Amino acid sequence: MALNVVLSVGVLLLFTPGSRSSEGGTLVPISLTVENDLLNLTPESHTLSVVEGGVLLGALRRLQETQNYFTFTVKENPDFGVWLDSVNGVAGNDVDGTYWELLTESSGEYTRLEVGVGCYVPKPGEHIILRFTSWKTQQ
Repeated sequence: MALNVVLSVGVLLLFTPGSRSSEGGTLVPISLTVENDLLNLTPESHTLSVVEGGVLLGALRRLQETQNYFTFTVKENPDFGVWLDSVNGVAGNDVDGTYWELLTESSGEYTRLEVGVGCYVPKPGEHIILRFTSWKTQQ
């Protein structure tokens, strides 16, 4: 019984605004939507947390560690840093012109992020969208 209570409190603290991460930083909530424009799949919504001042990559890793239905991979370029390669087994492809677009949404306005997951610092309460799309359809 006591173990169940401790585990329940631990889970609540993981997703409570202002709680502490295992690294000691304050966790703040953000929301994430995964969209696939090319296959017209139902968007997936997630609530997750990021260390205040931390990068999106850390929040995605934390989500992947706690939710087995969310997976992602990144690739690294020594000159341009880390970028999102795949989400839930769907990867971008140069031949098809597909990629994962990173967006933020506020009051219905969508803005493309100018940096990748390894550099972007989400704001508390921010809504991040990972959208699988093609640059060939945007031309």
